[in-house]
Amino acid sequence: MSEENVNGATAPAEAATGPAFTVEKIYVKDVSFEVPGAPAVFAEAAQPQLQLNLSQNVQRVGENAFEVVLGITLTCTANDKPMYLAEVKQAGVFGLIGFDAATLDAMLGTHCPNVLYPYARQLVSDLIQAGGFPPFFLQPINFDALYAEGVRQRGAQSEGGLADAETAGNA
Repeated sequence: MSEENVNGATAPAEAATGPAFTVEKIYVKDVSFEVPGAPAVFAEAAQPQLQLNLSQNVQRVGENAFEVVLGITLTCTANDKPMYLAEVKQAGVFGLIGFDAATLDAMLGTHCPNVLYPYARQLVSDLIQAGGFPPFFLQPINFDALYAEGVRQRGAQSEGGLADAETAGNA
């Protein structure tokens, strides 16, 4: 009777089974917003052009903990003059336990950025609006497709490196 549950609660599992993913912390690591041509930039009547750059950095911070930083840089120009520049580095610490190397890489490259992106998207939108510009929302991003393309490019580079080594060996 020592295993009797109180108030219908289930007994804790002796050991977790299978892989586990946890979000430990989400935070803004760095943020910058610039309007270099203010106040004249607000009188521009030209159609603005936007350029979006994404980056991602992963760092192990513990045995089963990883910091993932999603970087978004949004540059808006009109008539080849900068209107604004918004830079956000949204970060999170994620616990990943029990994943094989390939699945761990995929989780860090797809699932973690998918968790961070809504926070970064909102922060970019808030910065732009607080900077005196009309509201702007970044479109959804398919991190699965970006990850798959990155894997394909890494595979092509390693195959190219092997081909170069074989060619050099035959010379």
